[in-house]
Amino acid sequence: DGQNSIQQLAEHSRGLGYRYLLLCDHSKAAFYANGLDEKRLMAQGKEIDEVNKRFDPAEFRVLKGIECDILADGSMDLSDDALASLDGVVASIHSNFNLPPEAQTERLCRALEHRYVTMLGHPTGRLILSRTGYNPDLRQVILTAARLGKSIELNANPHRLDLSWRMIRFAVRKGVKIAINPDAHSLDGFNVLRYGVTIGRKAWLRKEDVLNAMSADEFLAASATMRGD
Repeated sequence: DGQNSIQQLAEHSRGLGYRYLLLCDHSKAAFYANGLDEKRLMAQGKEIDEVNKRFDPAEFRVLKGIECDILADGSMDLSDDALASLDGVVASIHSNFNLPPEAQTERLCRALEHRYVTMLGHPTGRLILSRTGYNPDLRQVILTAARLGKSIELNANPHRLDLSWRMIRFAVRKGVKIAINPDAHSLDGFNVLRYGVTIGRKAWLRKEDVLNAMSADEFLAASATMRGD
């Protein structure tokens, strides 16, 4: 459901001073958002390869990713082969919000157990002032991420700001890396990153605590470690 081409996103990101962009469309279960199945994800990867030919990789590159739906039982929405081909996999819940908190906690933890998942997206699913989310046991989820060496998103969209600053502090104490992500669906969507940075400061985040404050090569190395490559 993005509104711009990969080339436009790449040029805009580079213009903002970023050194890389992890491109993460929705997966196929998010049919309402025109989510990608395995075949379309492969085609997108080829398009990313073509776009990257226009940049010096030492200055900027587009990385291949997906925001993969976590299904009701905690499994992934795409095949392992498809996920294995990517530079990063954000696992997120977008359905079955009515499961009890215990089931949601187990669901999130099972998703983190998946080898190719590198990051948990908007871990509570809250929308500020309009939706409480799925109310998992966040401490248990964070401890699972810490045990597995996985990262957790701080979604910078001002309607989400998910994870909260209090739980970010807990996560960092446990050694979990935080990724400050814009959840951008258009070029203007990158502007919300300042809100995520503000929450990160409130949580006392340091540069070394932030996954996407790394260089591209460092990010790829961290992602490979999370996957056990």
